[in-house]
Amino acid sequence: MDIVKEVLEKQQRELEKYKPITVEKHLDCELDVGMMLISDINDLDENEMKENRESYLQSLTRDNTQLLINSIWELPTERVDECIVAKLPTPTTILPRLRKVPGPKPMTKWEKFAKEKGISKKNKEKKVYDQTLDKWVPTYGYRRADAEKQKDWVLEVPQNADPMEDMFQKKIDLRNEKVAKNEIQRMRNIVRARKEEVPRSGYLGAEAATSNQLLTAVTVAKSSTASIGKFQSKLPKEKEARGIGVKELIPGSKRKASHITDTPEKEANLDLIKSVLNKKPKIDIEKAISLQKQDDRLEREANPDQGKSKGKKGGKKAKGKGKKPKGGKGQRAPGKKAAIGRKRR
Repeated sequence: MDIVKEVLEKQQRELEKYKPITVEKHLDCELDVGMMLISDINDLDENEMKENRESYLQSLTRDNTQLLINSIWELPTERVDECIVAKLPTPTTILPRLRKVPGPKPMTKWEKFAKEKGISKKNKEKKVYDQTLDKWVPTYGYRRADAEKQKDWVLEVPQNADPMEDMFQKKIDLRNEKVAKNEIQRMRNIVRARKEEVPRSGYLGAEAATSNQLLTAVTVAKSSTASIGKFQSKLPKEKEARGIGVKELIPGSKRKASHITDTPEKEANLDLIKSVLNKKPKIDIEKAISLQKQDDRLEREANPDQGKSKGKKGGKKAKGKGKKPKGGKGQRAPGKKAAIGRKRR
């Protein structure tokens, strides 16, 4: 009897771990199955919250989740790849968004052309068998360049080509040119999709850029050198950008015009020496007079007694010598010449 009782108690404890799928609520919860959302509008039991908060919230979350799962199982289901899938209805809850819902991605020029011509996209195989190398080589990605080098270990020189020209470098240049062309096409697709204007200093193809934009781009490229375009050769029939300086073409540039000229270094140094040796000092007469007057005034203010003594002596001399005759022999009428007379005996 003890053994039977112990087995029953153990079974009862195991059954207590799994709660029933039926949940009873005073008020029905608001369900939005399309959004996988449930809102419990029932009041919380404050006593249980104070006594054992963690267990109470855990049991409440379990019951609400069970209600949501029960509502999902009521939807029509189907089996897809050995899985039971339920199609969710349209959501009824409106959630606020910071940005608008993104629209469909615009088609590129190639996608439009393929759609018009009915060209379907074919997935490339990762490896193909190369009869020249007699092995499987990757069609793209890793080790593709190594396979090309092994395959093209020798190149034929055409009859009209220069025999001294490097055919390997020519092939590399053609590949780089194709890469640059694809990049330009990609940039044009981005500009067309965003409906934006072409940058004034960029080149996105002959159709995307105007003559003024090309002229501006050329001027920017030339003024970006160390000599600010001093030694850059001009293209035939090239026009110069008018009304645009280096600071406007290169934002943030504070460089001044270059001191480098086309004159040889020897002649430039000789001209510099001549300009230094032949340079004469400029004399400002008015400024020199004003400085002399200022020095005299400061000297008089420093020695006031010396100035008075000189003035008295000068006054006596002026009194004796500067006396004019009042009349007689020493006086003559204006406008007449003085006659030299003989001495009377």
